[in-house]
Amino acid sequence: MRIIETALPGCVVIEPTVHGDARGFFYESFNAKRFADAGLDLRFVQTNVSRSARGVLRGLHYQWPNPQGKLVSVLEGEVYDVAVDIRVGSPSFGRWAAAILSADNKRHFWVPEGFAHGFVVLSEFATFTYQCTALYDGAADAGIRWNDGDIGVDWPIAEPQLSAKDQRAPFLADIPRERLPPWQE
Repeated sequence: MRIIETALPGCVVIEPTVHGDARGFFYESFNAKRFADAGLDLRFVQTNVSRSARGVLRGLHYQWPNPQGKLVSVLEGEVYDVAVDIRVGSPSFGRWAAAILSADNKRHFWVPEGFAHGFVVLSEFATFTYQCTALYDGAADAGIRWNDGDIGVDWPIAEPQLSAKDQRAPFLADIPRERLPPWQE
């Protein structure tokens, strides 16, 4: 397993060791000890799977309170995956990092608690999996506009397909600070 740092402290890409031959392949998508040895002591309580068509953008989503850390990966297809630091007081507040996740590269992206998350599908479709550190809490569910100019995510698509909820999401500057997670050193 190889850990690849991103521009955002705490957000990392995890590249598993893949064992393959003419029959196919095998890899560990998660091993608590190996992850802990790499500095990622994670406990998952919920796993979600979604399937989306090309051009669908989901995000930027977060929960506050009851934040979720997410270990995300793609089982089929390819996505452009994004994390945004929304921790009030963080030196990297409002900055983003992205990774291409695909069934071919088998990479995972760790999005810690306190970050917003979103992705857009680049292939015909994508099957996406999220391992979460907290249960979904509808009362804490929140989002930020995908194309917030102050954040400036360089999405590889100009006109994505969005849910009604994501179309109405506020800009980061318009969210009351008490509705965002605090930064803790």
